[in-house]
Amino acid sequence: MTKLLIIFCIAATLLSCGQSTSKQLNNKTIMITKLISNPDTATFAMGCFWCSEAIFQDLKGVQSVQSGYAGGSVKNPSYREVCTGSTGHAEAIQVVYDTTKITFTELLEIFWASHDPTTLNRQGADEGTQYRSGVFVHSEQQKELAEAFKKKLEMEKKFDAKIVTEITPFTNFYRAENYHDDYFKLHGEEPYCTHVIAPKVEKFKKAFKDKLK
Repeated sequence: MTKLLIIFCIAATLLSCGQSTSKQLNNKTIMITKLISNPDTATFAMGCFWCSEAIFQDLKGVQSVQSGYAGGSVKNPSYREVCTGSTGHAEAIQVVYDTTKITFTELLEIFWASHDPTTLNRQGADEGTQYRSGVFVHSEQQKELAEAFKKKLEMEKKFDAKIVTEITPFTNFYRAENYHDDYFKLHGEEPYCTHVIAPKVEKFKKAFKDKLK
């Protein structure tokens, strides 16, 4: 509930310029993709997308990270709708990256190390199918790499419980409302950011300092 109250207050101040900003963001993503010599896209769900965005934005080779909703049955869902758990979407991020600077396997390593993939439809206090762990694969190669990496983690018993991460074909991705963009960077002083996101980001930076921008 705390998270919802925070974002609804911010949303009220931005609704009037939402459509024009969305067009600007779409154009920006297209321009970024054209500038990358060997671009590819990865889509991950690992709980709250504010946390996910804050982690992947700092990686060398990552050109853009967009928060949104993936894997559901409702077109263009709102944050309020997704939070009910009735649309089938997961809070997710779409990562555009340069394959000459970072590989999909490296992204998978960071993905599995940066959240708990053993809790079904839950990350910490955030509970519901929208917070499930998932890799939405864009190609057969991504599928094979993700399944192999998951199997390796299971064989090496990297986690105390069974990994419940879903590996499914990418079907859709809808951009989240504009006020979700750069959330941790813009609202780092808020309680959710200081108590939930900041510790995850610090842990990530210590473990993957050689991959930071």
